[in-house]
Amino acid sequence: MSDPIRLLLADDQALIRGALSALLNLERDLEVVAEVERGDLVLDAVRAHTVDVALLDVEMPGLDGISVAAQLATEAPTTRSLVVTTFGRPGYLRRALDAGASGFVVKDTPADELADAVRRVHQGLRVVDPTLATESLLDGTNPLTDREQDALRLALDGRPVADIARELSLSTGTVRNHLSSAVTKTNAASSVQAAVIARDRGWL
Repeated sequence: MSDPIRLLLADDQALIRGALSALLNLERDLEVVAEVERGDLVLDAVRAHTVDVALLDVEMPGLDGISVAAQLATEAPTTRSLVVTTFGRPGYLRRALDAGASGFVVKDTPADELADAVRRVHQGLRVVDPTLATESLLDGTNPLTDREQDALRLALDGRPVADIARELSLSTGTVRNHLSSAVTKTNAASSVQAAVIARDRGWL
């Protein structure tokens, strides 16, 4: 029998990591060799444990899973990334694949399907949750510019325009223009609503 596929689990919730590890270790051809709770610990762990496939949560302290996927694609290209997340947002899917992830599935994926996804990613195939793939096609690409996204992230907290302008080192007029454009693109009634819509679609 060939050597098992070596896995790393990156998730800030210990219960989730433990459950995934227990499920995946039941498979004879899979072995969890490392677990980390922060995104900025992934690269060092991948190098230390010779990881074949890294399973990444999206929202983690230190570095989010999409940024980790991009980092691994550049710094450790022999390790493939599979995003496993609670947040099944079409925008996240598109961003993850653009960043270099080989797969994207949600955490309620049945254990046998998750194990199969790991095997397929290890073989060099791309694995995508079919429902999210359909939604991603229907939603289209992220219409927001980088600056509009920056402004909306700050608007999510209900910050006034002057505070956003100061944070981004922009004039208040420029920030108003970015927010107004984002409101139009998301068909929202306000900048806060536009920020919520963009967040829920995985654009932020």
